[in-house]
Amino acid sequence: MVTSRILAYHILLHLEQKAPHPDRLIRTTLERHSRLEERDRALLTEIVYGVVRWRGRLDWHIDQLSKTRPDRISPEVRVLLRLALYQILFLDRIPDHAAVNDAVEIAKSSQPPHVIRFINGLLREAARRGARTEPAGQEEGGSGFPAWTNWKWPDAQKDPAAYLAVLTSNPPWLASRMIAEIGLEEAGLFFEAGNRIAPAVFRVNTLRASREETLSMLKEEGIEAAPSHLLEGAIRVKTPRRDMTGTAAFRQGLLQPQDEASQIVSLLLAPRPGERVLDLCCGMGVKSAHIAILMQNQGEVTGVDTSAWKLDEAQKNAHRQGITITRTLAEDVLALDPGAIGLFDRVLLDAPCTGLGAVRRKPDIKWRRHVKDSYRLSLLQKELLSHGARFVKPGGVLVYATCTVLREEDEAVAEHLGTSHPELFLEEAVELLPTLCRHMASGPYFRSWPHKHDTDGFFSARWRRR
Repeated sequence: MVTSRILAYHILLHLEQKAPHPDRLIRTTLERHSRLEERDRALLTEIVYGVVRWRGRLDWHIDQLSKTRPDRISPEVRVLLRLALYQILFLDRIPDHAAVNDAVEIAKSSQPPHVIRFINGLLREAARRGARTEPAGQEEGGSGFPAWTNWKWPDAQKDPAAYLAVLTSNPPWLASRMIAEIGLEEAGLFFEAGNRIAPAVFRVNTLRASREETLSMLKEEGIEAAPSHLLEGAIRVKTPRRDMTGTAAFRQGLLQPQDEASQIVSLLLAPRPGERVLDLCCGMGVKSAHIAILMQNQGEVTGVDTSAWKLDEAQKNAHRQGITITRTLAEDVLALDPGAIGLFDRVLLDAPCTGLGAVRRKPDIKWRRHVKDSYRLSLLQKELLSHGARFVKPGGVLVYATCTVLREEDEAVAEHLGTSHPELFLEEAVELLPTLCRHMASGPYFRSWPHKHDTDGFFSARWRRR
C-alpha cells in the first residue's frame, strides 16, 4: 500500500539526488496519486517541506546519535532518517513508534539487516531523548527557539555561528554571514522567520474586479481571506492548504500569487498608462503583469528572459488576467541593443540573486546556495544593471530589485551603479512607497524583512536619468 510517508520518502530522495524544486515534485506526485485522502495529501506536503526546511538540524541530530561515521551513511539511509526524525522531533500528531516502524518497513525493501538495525536503534534513541521535554530557558534556546536539554548543543558563547546554524537549520557560512551583517540577535530572528510557513498572499487584478468584489467571490467559494495589512491591492488567504488555482476567482484572472514585497517593486517603478516599460530578467512575468495592470493595460511592456518556456508561461498568465500590452523577447539581456529595441520610459531589473529573502516559500534555496554565490552573482548584477541603464531615456526611471538580504548583492550593487553612472540620480524610496509601507525604507532604498514585516526579504533602489 502506498502511503503519504512512502511518497514523501521518494520525493525527498529525488531532491537529494537531482535537486529540483520540491513544489513541482509534490504537485506531480499528487496528480499521479489523486485518490489520496486530503489529510494524507496535507501530511505529504508537511513532511517534504518540513524535512527540507529542517535538514541541517536533522542531520546534526543524526550525527549526534550515529556510531557510524557521518560520511559512511548512504544518502538513501540519511533521507529516511531525516524523514522519521522530523516526525519524532517536530510533529505532535504522529506517535514516535509509528514513525520508527514506518521507517523500518521502508528500509526493509532495500537495505540489509544490519542497516535496518542501525536505523531502528538510532530512531528509538531519538524518541527516548525526545523533543517534548520542557524547553530550556531563553539563554539556552535563544530567540524563542525550542532547545531541549537532552541534546548537547554547540556552545553559544564560544561559537555563536555554529549554535545558530544548528538551532535554526541553516548552513554555517550563512549563519556567520548574517551575524556579521545584522548581529546575532537579529540573525536569529531572521532565521526563525525563515522557518515559518509563509502566508498565502495574492495580488488582486483591478482590471477585472475590486478587492472587495474579489473577497466576496472567495467567500462564496468557502475561502476565508482578508485584506493585506500593507497594500490596498493585495489579500491574504487564511483557508489552509487550499489549491487556489481551482477557484473561479483564479481561473477568471482576478488573482495572482505574489508577496507584498514583490508587489512593492512594481509600485516603486510607478509606470503610467501609455508608457514603454522594459522588464529585464522577467522570468514568468509576474511583475510584467502587475506593471501592465498599473498602466491600466495601456502602453507597452516588454519582458526579456533567456528561458523560452518561462516566457510562454508569462504570456499564458497575462492572457488569463486579460492583459494585452505585454510582449516577450527570448534574449540574453547583455546582448540586447538599445539601437534595436529603442529607449524606454521605465526599466526594471529584477536581477538573478541568491534568493535568501524568500526562504519561507522556498526552503531548499538555503541548501542550494554556497558561500561564493553572492560574490559571483554580484558581478553579474553590476553588469546587468549597468547595461540596463542604457535603455532608459532622458527623464526615465531605472529600478533594481532582488529577493535576497545580502548587502553584497543589494546596497553594494546600487552604490556601484551610482559611482559608475553619474547621469543617474538616486531617488528616495520613502517618498515613493505606499503610505503603509514607508517604515520599510532603509536609507534611500526599500528593504523588507520576514521577521520585521511578515513579507519576503526584498531590496530595491530607483534612479532617474538626468
